[in-house]
Amino acid sequence: MAHKHPEEAVFREFLIAVLLHNEAVADRLGLQPVDVAAAILLETRGPLPVGTISEELGLPSASTTRLIDRLEKAGYVRRVRGERDRRTVTVELVEGGLDDYDAACESSRRHLDAIAMHYGPEQVPLLLDMFTRVAGAYRSVTKELRQDER
Repeated sequence: MAHKHPEEAVFREFLIAVLLHNEAVADRLGLQPVDVAAAILLETRGPLPVGTISEELGLPSASTTRLIDRLEKAGYVRRVRGERDRRTVTVELVEGGLDDYDAACESSRRHLDAIAMHYGPEQVPLLLDMFTRVAGAYRSVTKELRQDER
């Protein structure tokens, strides 16, 4: 069946490919896809409070606790208690914690580098802006969808 909006079909294929890649990486590492998302979140943003991880991933606190337990057991992260308030907990990546993740993504980087050869340096800011805007749009919609569930 032909799609009414071919550009939407292309984008949906892109999303499917990214989701399946994340699942394959998670399988390779013995993790859940959301665990990989949490590790990437910590890699890009640095140490985060447990509540922020929960909010960013749209998980209930109990699910976030189990996710952190899995990542800690696998050697990716550690919990750090607050110095002033021991009840506050921040999660941070351990040194070399993402080495297995990086190794699992080595072939995908090779493929993405080959794609990058098709674009000039002047196009990079446009592509990065698009990815930033798409990510923001999906984060907003995700929050809306989750609020509608309540």
